Amino acid sequence: MTRRELTRPTSTATPGILSPDRAPRLLGNLTYLIGFLDLLTGLLHTWRVRLHLVTEVVPGALTDAAAAATVVSGIFLIVLGHSLKRRKRRAWRAAVALLALSVALHAVKTEPVSAVISVLGLALLVRQRRGFYALGDPSTRWRAVRAFAVLLVVSIGIGTAVIWLNRRDIAGGMPAPTALAGELVLGAVGSDGPLRFTADRSADIVGSLLLGLGLMTLVTPVYLALRAPEPRPELTAEDEARLRSLMTRHDDSLAYFNTRRDKSITWSPSGKSAIAYRVVSGVMLASGDPIGDPEAWPGAIRSFLDAAVAHAWTPAVLGCSERAGTVWVRETGFTALELGDEAVVDATTFGLQGRPMRNVRQMVGRIAKAGYVVEISRVRDLPAGMRAQAMEDAAAWRSTDTERGFSMALGRLLDPCDPDCILVAARQDGVVRAFLQFVPWGTDGMSLDVMRRDSSAEAGVNELMIAEALRLAPSLGIKRVSLNFAAFRSSLERGERLGAGPVLRLWRRLLLFASRWLQIESLYRFNAKFHPTWQPRFLVYPTAADLPRVALAALQAEAFLVWPKLGRLGWPR
Repeated sequence: MTRRELTRPTSTATPGILSPDRAPRLLGNLTYLIGFLDLLTGLLHTWRVRLHLVTEVVPGALTDAAAAATVVSGIFLIVLGHSLKRRKRRAWRAAVALLALSVALHAVKTEPVSAVISVLGLALLVRQRRGFYALGDPSTRWRAVRAFAVLLVVSIGIGTAVIWLNRRDIAGGMPAPTALAGELVLGAVGSDGPLRFTADRSADIVGSLLLGLGLMTLVTPVYLALRAPEPRPELTAEDEARLRSLMTRHDDSLAYFNTRRDKSITWSPSGKSAIAYRVVSGVMLASGDPIGDPEAWPGAIRSFLDAAVAHAWTPAVLGCSERAGTVWVRETGFTALELGDEAVVDATTFGLQGRPMRNVRQMVGRIAKAGYVVEISRVRDLPAGMRAQAMEDAAAWRSTDTERGFSMALGRLLDPCDPDCILVAARQDGVVRAFLQFVPWGTDGMSLDVMRRDSSAEAGVNELMIAEALRLAPSLGIKRVSLNFAAFRSSLERGERLGAGPVLRLWRRLLLFASRWLQIESLYRFNAKFHPTWQPRFLVYPTAADLPRVALAALQAEAFLVWPKLGRLGWPR
């Protein structure tokens, strides 16, 4: 792995503790602290005496009557803390409302110290209001309302059923509706309700379940209301037409993949460059190089960052080249991490002659003797019947229901809107047993997109198709061919050399272990057979603290990590 860092220019003046840059983070951390103290002191009644001095400066009194309100306050403040640190305007409004309510409550209960602290916190938030400007997604509000309504009904139903099942251990039997409602409400925030149980086991079961249901009902809607919006992709027909025009003049081997339907586009002010991206779990993830004139890349990068700041998204880039990575680091001060290498082969000089190609030559000869014949053609030249059959075969040959790809996959197959894509098919006795799809790379190149084969086809048919595609490519005007991406290729290669250090060897072992699921080593070995030129690709991210979050978003975007979708409770499908 290679890491490159460039820090942003800093001012010589020392910023104040509540400068515009620091205020949201400090106020968010303060909200975290108050929230955790509220939650702990509300749930752990035995700590009340020990925390007496602390509770004098925490909004809310820890009396039995206020225990439930204290827990609820802690839950909301903890959730708000993270959103305040990300400058969310909606979180700022909620925090101001909570602190204003806290001031009023302390004034009624004649608690001057707590009231003063609440006033101070409220004043700081109001004073720093300009620092909380991040936009929210309007649809998340209704999503949160729907989730709360559904979870409330579910919690009431389950809670009532549990109390009914333990009715024999309740003093006086099944309670009246008012007592039942009081038990459900207080139990949802960890407080003792009006019911008295004759068995400790039943009391613990009911209390724990009601608390769990209450936390789920309260936290989930707040999270949905404050979470970073993930807008629907907005790749319009006009955007796509402009992208295709730019790609023919200023090309990148991954540029064509930016015409995926699940991406959005941000343009430079001049319109000469664009960046394709998708928002995944609050990360604004760009893919490949900026498209268009390199001189306009800085303008596109600034537009990209402006959109990220406006919505409190974490900006990052997945799979950019060294040239683009250098521009990103120079313009933003971000860090670049080498992810691996793209295998690029010169089709005009490729051949199977010579000792280095002996293994591939023998494999290709064996498969050819088995009756396999390779055909290559543009999508626009395919008969309708062959296109339909290829689509049917592709669906049948898939090993998983999850379609992977984001930065290096098109997401559609033999689509009429991609007439310049290339199909390489291997037939045996007239039946297609495997095929490849390549997308255009500029005016004289192609990049591998899809590789599918029948599981019953002979091993080596992929090597045959690649070799024949490289041999026949010049007949279609193709000079450059981009094959698979080999993640962490340099680490695998250097780690097995004589003299490799213990750290590098350990990293290589970890990569080999991960290869059992992610095909890291197998893709490297497959690409290496064709003796390509290795072109490094990079991940660009803001800070080391952002790297775990960016890495998870990248895994989600590429569909290596798939979370279950609970659309009925308010999450987007």
